[in-house]
Amino acid sequence: MTAIVDCNNFYCSCERVFRPDLLHKPVAVLSNNDGCIISRSDEASKLGVGMAVPYFQVRHILDRNNIAVFSSNYHLYGDMSWRVMETLRILSGGREEGRTRVEVYSVDEAFIDLSHIPENDLEEYARHIKTTVEQWTGISVSIGIAPTRTLAKMANRLAKKNKQLSGCIKLLLTTDQQRMALQQTRVDDLWGVGRAYAGKLINWGITSAWELSNMPEEWAHRNMGGVVGVRLIRELRGLASIVMEEELVEKKMIATTRMFGRPVTALNELKEAVATYISRAAEKLRRQQSAAKVVSVFLVSKEQDHLADFKRGAPISNYTTLPNPTSLTHELIKSAVTLVETLFEQGKTYKKAGVMLSGLVPDASIQGNLFVPGAKNEHRFLMHTVDNINFSMRDDSVKFGAAGTNKNWKMRQELRSGRYSTRWEDLQHVR
Repeated sequence: MTAIVDCNNFYCSCERVFRPDLLHKPVAVLSNNDGCIISRSDEASKLGVGMAVPYFQVRHILDRNNIAVFSSNYHLYGDMSWRVMETLRILSGGREEGRTRVEVYSVDEAFIDLSHIPENDLEEYARHIKTTVEQWTGISVSIGIAPTRTLAKMANRLAKKNKQLSGCIKLLLTTDQQRMALQQTRVDDLWGVGRAYAGKLINWGITSAWELSNMPEEWAHRNMGGVVGVRLIRELRGLASIVMEEELVEKKMIATTRMFGRPVTALNELKEAVATYISRAAEKLRRQQSAAKVVSVFLVSKEQDHLADFKRGAPISNYTTLPNPTSLTHELIKSAVTLVETLFEQGKTYKKAGVMLSGLVPDASIQGNLFVPGAKNEHRFLMHTVDNINFSMRDDSVKFGAAGTNKNWKMRQELRSGRYSTRWEDLQHVR
């Protein structure tokens, strides 16, 4: 059996952990740059606050109903996510026989292998997980259990649909339970079925997951992406076809992207932003002891139509291949800033920029150069020192001049809460 543990309204729940006065009160969290609603509590949802709706469109609802609104606080959410996942690892017994029992699927979701738990004990075990996670972290969760991942996701969705009746726990163990769940689930609500495929299926007269599960595998192979479609059909029939994956410790590429807090037109501000993003990506690169061979930069211009602010713009990008892989921030900044100069167009307004480091290799495999002064081969020690200072002091205490000082282009976070669990100065005071 497989379980999926999904945090309820995760971002809102994180805010409530340190604001107990908001328990059972409406809460909403905004996206980068305070643009759209990306998380809202059940109370806010009942008041008419939709998901992914632009902030300005529902601001009158938020103000009229005294809904607590927060900017995204990713330092807090990342740390709370780590606490939840570590709790799940402890409760699941960690690793056994060289494999993990917990696979982190997203910041607020994780799959758990329950093959070692007797079927009669599954419900009690699920309640133990739910109670312990909520006691240890303060984050409420919903749990779905079934023979396959797709059915477990379906069970979880049904558990969250009626939390009071289900207790946020749903098990689909028998064929009758699975059939009823399949009949209650539309194809556009299925995990693994995107909007385009859902539209095609509905046009073909297949509207429920039950109807899809009864389609032949040959049909799925021909009409739903080959092997991927066949796996989906088998998963719906209770035949596990997606295996547990090991956690990816070392990334194959590292990217940093941000929206600007205001429209940017000046080349020097674009350079500062890209240098800042490269510095952050280089820290992540050194953290996994890697070096990058390829540096990529992209810019997204602002559309003239103000109604297009919430639409994905067309990015322009370029990349360069370095003579030798490196993890040194100043070398990566030099290449990235040069790319910005090639992409920049005078008179255009930009709303977003990003960088990506790829072609990663182990940093230990890079040899020093015999034909340069010895000091140049000591830059790794310099980077190590800078990383240690910034990690202990926070907020980029030591940074390169190319990253600027004022940073007026930084994204808006006017309603951000304190970073309660990662900053000494933001610790809550108890009286």
